[in-house]
Amino acid sequence: MKVSYLWLKEYVGETMPPVEELETLLTFHAFEIDGIEQVGDDAILDVKVLPDRGADCLSHRGIAREITSLIASTLTYDPFYTSTPEITSSERVRAHIADTEQCARISFALMTGVTIGESPAWLKQRLSAIGQRSINNVVDATNYVMYALGQPLHAYDAKKLTEKNGTYALGVRMAREGECITTLSQETYTLNAQTQLIVDGHSDVPLSLAGVKGGAHAEVDATTTMIILEAGNFNPQTTRKTAQRFKLFTDAAKRFENGVSPEMVSPALCEVVALILEIAGGVCEGKCDTYPHPARQEKVLVKHARVESVLGIPVSVEVIEDILARIGCLFEIVEGGWSVLPPRERIDICISEDIIAEIGRIYGYEHIPARIPTAKPITEYNARQEYSERVRHFLIEKGFSEVITSSFCEKDEVILLNALASDKGALRSSLRGNVADVLTRNMYHIDLLGIPYTAVFEIGTVFTKDETNHDVVEYTACALGVRTKVSGYTPHDDVILRTVIQELEAYLGTVLGGSMENGIYEYNFSELLTKVPAPTAYTAHPKREVVTFKPYSHYPHLRRDIALWASTDMSDVEVRSCIEAYAGDLLVRMDLFDTFTKDGKTSYAFRLVFQSSERTLTDDEIAETMRELEGALKERGCVIR
Repeated sequence: MKVSYLWLKEYVGETMPPVEELETLLTFHAFEIDGIEQVGDDAILDVKVLPDRGADCLSHRGIAREITSLIASTLTYDPFYTSTPEITSSERVRAHIADTEQCARISFALMTGVTIGESPAWLKQRLSAIGQRSINNVVDATNYVMYALGQPLHAYDAKKLTEKNGTYALGVRMAREGECITTLSQETYTLNAQTQLIVDGHSDVPLSLAGVKGGAHAEVDATTTMIILEAGNFNPQTTRKTAQRFKLFTDAAKRFENGVSPEMVSPALCEVVALILEIAGGVCEGKCDTYPHPARQEKVLVKHARVESVLGIPVSVEVIEDILARIGCLFEIVEGGWSVLPPRERIDICISEDIIAEIGRIYGYEHIPARIPTAKPITEYNARQEYSERVRHFLIEKGFSEVITSSFCEKDEVILLNALASDKGALRSSLRGNVADVLTRNMYHIDLLGIPYTAVFEIGTVFTKDETNHDVVEYTACALGVRTKVSGYTPHDDVILRTVIQELEAYLGTVLGGSMENGIYEYNFSELLTKVPAPTAYTAHPKREVVTFKPYSHYPHLRRDIALWASTDMSDVEVRSCIEAYAGDLLVRMDLFDTFTKDGKTSYAFRLVFQSSERTLTDDEIAETMRELEGALKERGCVIR
């Protein structure tokens, strides 16, 4: 989430640390900072707020509150606890919640005489700094308060709603199967019964996807003079599923799906009304607030001994009480500890371990020394780990490379309820398809790698369905594949595989029981574990040669073969030296693949691989290099075949 340094400073005041110190402070005690960007006189911090802190820290006020906790200060301005005067209730607007499990609270405020226009420069600048575009003064005000306090808001054109006896009614209900709504972006969606809506209480017309995106029916435009402002609290799971179903990943949905305290509704509504009165004029006629089951923040019992046990260090009573006060907790001293009432916006604090985690991070993890765990003798050995390592090392010694491919595929037996992508809607029932794809893709690189053919293996999980009860069956499989021709499978692939399989069975002392198909052999690794002896120790495998990583080129390579006759006293080393001298830096690999002596002369055949790390090579370019190379070899007395 992008936050403005100057905006934060309005809440923190003069005790605000410099931006460099702030980055370090937050990184080591609260959130990672993914980057800092200078925008005019402001610094924009990209703060990585994790889901567990989304309830209170997906906002400038929340981050500012976190900063004051870390520097033992207080907010100079906190609209959550010292908001603008409460809005009086009005009979002109009413609200109804159909299911309080889906909507804990909903509040609407009616404003008349509003003038829609351009936002003031300070507001546009503030939104632009965090990457948001200005729309109009009313919409900008709702967005501004959301980024300030973390409570999403929405505005409706009241004159586009149904009025009866001078009263507007709005409702919150689940959609009906097949019901449709057109959003502000003019996209129409067909809904199901798992989608929550805000509707016109008199006409039952859908007005917005609750907590996700507004509808076009009551859109605020240049002609709007009367608005109804909405602040609600919606079920996180329902909101998230709606956003995923329709691919509407809005900032409002992000906040609701992480959970927002229903106590935030009233302060946010007061703030947005005050801001609109300032920048758009008008009069606030009043509000309605439907809150059937007010949230109760439960007290948490925290024992001093438990704090020190979990953190692994001694922490004094004074330090703990100071930290509790700094994070906004109210507490009473009880026998052996404290009865702690968390701040009402901290809905993530539910158990004593939550409080202990807060104490640990505020106190500083640097105070917790690193200790090497005491080694315990192994009494039970993991058969899957041991035998997978044995198979892995055996196959690598035989020239195979291990691959790890995706468990997801386009179609198979086990279908996902929520596909990750159009080609990831199922779980694989076999490794065979993935291994075949790896073989095909890598055959084109054998010259560059200097290997005679491609040989790979994978040990991974596969998923099938039990035909009797349709339960998902999960087990580990192992697949080996060989390709010797770029054109595809040949029977020679099976010949190579059979030899390796026979050797592997001899090594393991059992029959694998798999199946061969087009150069790929797959067997049930989980079943194999039932046929081999239980391990009594882990095998110590010798360390392999250390390989230094070298960045590879993203450009294609070109292969050329050259065969020549040379005098018997001219070694292949001399021929290699001549080729390297004239081929230049573009020659990345040279392999001698054939040699024989006849009639007092020796024949050498080399495979040359050319590649650039900066550009794509052309045939003409390499042809010219080969002509120069052949000329140089002829001068040495060689005859090009």
